[in-house]
Amino acid sequence: MRIPSSILSPLAALALTACVPTASMKLYPLEGAIAEADPTLVIEATARNAGGTSGALSFRLPEKVACNGTWSSLAPRTVSQSSGVSVRLLQPGAEVGTRSSTVAGLNSGEIYAVCDDGTRVQGTFVIGSGTASGTGTATDTNGNVYKLLF
Repeated sequence: MRIPSSILSPLAALALTACVPTASMKLYPLEGAIAEADPTLVIEATARNAGGTSGALSFRLPEKVACNGTWSSLAPRTVSQSSGVSVRLLQPGAEVGTRSSTVAGLNSGEIYAVCDDGTRVQGTFVIGSGTASGTGTATDTNGNVYKLLF
């Protein structure tokens, strides 16, 4: 039985999306109209490609306004190359290749999103090397200020 391409394409996109790790970000309104209207509101955002250094970001502001954008983190890495023969008593052999590792510490990052109603949300955060957790602040073009935690 052949599967029509009109069905196969969405299924392939869904399968690829399922393989990309996501992380939950939370935006807590601190100042502005949103905080005044509901100081307990928590805006849930989804950050895709959480294992990488950048990815897609999506969330909804009150009134169901969809926002989409990008998050990016500056994560320095060290790269070393090796080649040659290694002589060890228990494990003789050759060693060829490249190794990459994350530098320990705090890395800075940014978020930027544009919402369906034209609102722009922009913020900065710090994130621990090799982790998917961090903290920061964000503002929007409507005068709202948010605490960003993930």
